[in-house]
Amino acid sequence: MRAILDVVFIILNLYTWVIIANVIFSWLYAFNVVNSSNQFIAMIGQTLYNLTEPLLRPIRRFLPSMGGLDLSPIVLLLGIFLIERVIGLYVYPYVF
Repeated sequence: MRAILDVVFIILNLYTWVIIANVIFSWLYAFNVVNSSNQFIAMIGQTLYNLTEPLLRPIRRFLPSMGGLDLSPIVLLLGIFLIERVIGLYVYPYVF
């Protein structure tokens, strides 16, 4: 059982880094730091979008519009941290 929980922790940690990479990439894209017509850059952006959008879209529906500011990645990261904390404090210590 501990091995399964360790895998869950690793997946949540990796997804946290994917969300952070998506946020940084969106900033770079918005401020024209990266060349948007480059096929490799477009592929990275599409991959990050496909990995994060299924979880960010429902959060965006409930958050009020803040103009150009998107707070949904912060809400998702807080949710991931909460899940990690609950598993770490309440499930993991009692697994034999």
